[in-house]
Parts: sequence; structure tokens; C-alpha cells
Amino acid sequence: MIKIAVNKIYHLVILSLLFLACTEKKDVTAENKPAPLPYLGDMGVDHVIPPFRFLDQDSIWRSNKDFQNKVWITEFFFSTCPSICPIMNKQMLRLQGEFADWEENLQLISFTINPSFDTPSILKEHAQKNKVSTKNWSFLTGVQEAKVHELGVKSFLVHAGKDEEEAGGYAHSGAFTLVDKSSHVRGVYQITNPDGDADEKEYQRLKSDLENLLIHEYNLSSRKD
Repeated sequence: MIKIAVNKIYHLVILSLLFLACTEKKDVTAENKPAPLPYLGDMGVDHVIPPFRFLDQDSIWRSNKDFQNKVWITEFFFSTCPSICPIMNKQMLRLQGEFADWEENLQLISFTINPSFDTPSILKEHAQKNKVSTKNWSFLTGVQEAKVHELGVKSFLVHAGKDEEEAGGYAHSGAFTLVDKSSHVRGVYQITNPDGDADEKEYQRLKSDLENLLIHEYNLSSRKD
């Protein structure tokens, strides 16, 4: 009987060790790091987001330097958009919640493509209405409309432009752009479908790539303790 009991204890100990080995978070090493993401843009690694300066929802001037040493997720939207913008904002809010542990390393940025209407106070009201935490999510405005559109197309690789035939008067991409700490574009994700619904597959691809980039940029596992 004693021998049987000892054997049972031995097997329980072995099973416990195996369980811990399977569930323990691994350190990020060269061996278990995922493959790095590609560099997007015509110039590849030389395609860099240029310096910019905008007013945020609190009427404070913000530039690239305010977001340096962070990974960015960006969108181009406008507050009165009757179609895809609410879906984009909702998916950005979802992302903020799922990556709350990375608040210090992740910056979310919403550029308005209708700055003449979307003043700082309008954007602040928009953020409050959508229950957004602006600790690491900034809504930016205060630059000539044409320059914002050019920034979206040439730098962040998403479409944004005036179009009176479109709902709300603007045509823009429903995509998010992933930018690394060195201002390189590392991914573009069509968060909305052509029919205006959220694209779950693209959202999950963004999540996976974001975790990948955070691992490479900070040399840490994809989730903090």
C-alpha cells in the first residue's frame, strides 16, 4: 500500500511539472522570436513617417516626438461619418482594451480628415461619447484638410480624400496602419468590409502582427505579467 501511494505521488508530481512547463510564459530569445514583419511603402525600410504637428482633443499641440519610442496604430476618420467610422472607432476601442497592459508602449492615433468641423472640442466630445481613454489614444486635428489627406495616402498608405458623392462628403479607407518605434510602416489592415461590417479576420491579423512587433521592439513576451 505504501509503495502504491508513493507511485501515485510520484506521478502527480511529474504531471504537475509537465503542466507548469506547458503553461509557463517563455522568455523571448532568438530561438522563439517570430519572424519580423516586412517594411511597407515604395522605399521599404527608407519609408518613414515624416514629422507632423497637430492639435489633440485637449487643444495641445502634438508631434511625432510626443509619441516617440512607441508602437502606433492609426486611423483616418471624421466624427460625423455615417458609415464605417463608428465601426473603426469601435474596433480601435476593442484593441485598446485587449492591449491595456501595453499602455506605456502602444499609442493609438485618430487623424480627422475633416479638420474644419472636427475641432479639439468636437473630438473631445466624440471621445467622451465613445468612452475612450485618452491616456494612449489621441484624436488629432488643426491642419489643412489637403495636408491630412496627403499624409494618409503618402505616409500611412491609406486613402483619404474629399468626395461629395460619398456619404458624409469624404471617401476614405477603413484601414488601420501599424507603425514601429522608428516610424516605419509595418502593416495595413482593412478593418471594415466593403459592405461596411467589421472584418474579424483582418482584426485578428492585426492583433497577431501587433504582438509580433511588440515582441521585437521591446524584447518581451506578447503579454506583460
